[in-house]
Amino acid sequence: MMLRPLFAAIGLLCCTLPALADGEVQKLITPADKTRLDQYGETRKAALAEAKAGNPAEVKQLDALLAKPLVSFSDKDLTGNWQCRTIKAGGMSALVIYGWFKCKVTDDGSGWRLEKVSGSQRTKGRFFDDGEKRAIYLGSFTVNEDPAKPYGSGPQTDQVGYALRTGASEWRIEFPAPYYESKLDILEFKR
Repeated sequence: MMLRPLFAAIGLLCCTLPALADGEVQKLITPADKTRLDQYGETRKAALAEAKAGNPAEVKQLDALLAKPLVSFSDKDLTGNWQCRTIKAGGMSALVIYGWFKCKVTDDGSGWRLEKVSGSQRTKGRFFDDGEKRAIYLGSFTVNEDPAKPYGSGPQTDQVGYALRTGASEWRIEFPAPYYESKLDILEFKR
């Protein structure tokens, strides 16, 4: 009889802890994308150092975005329509910040799915838990109205990144070493 309150307390504790990765992402992620995530810190540091040579007004916008403290994903539902824009740091140009386009997040019962629905460079993919303040995004890069290939189709279309939430109506995905143009892509979201 004394065990029932203990089991009830354990059950309650388990329900309040943040969701952690269940290993599914490790089954799906390509070796190349695993390497990109493993080198995320070094890649990000190099890209942001190069970005400092960009347009001062854009550097100020990037610095303001990156200075925001991270908050938990556990108390927020990201589903719905978002404005999104791409920031390219390092690589062909020091820093490029594009205008705002449309993105949509849905939940198909197995988790959040993202689709960038306007602009010439698009993405479509899915999120996986990676602790309380970070998620892993596996997606497919497309151009214009081309249909998205399934993740795992090759380095020209596969995308991997860390999703980071900074407020009630803002978050971002950081893509280390994307295939095209830059050293770090940041897809910023706001409502």
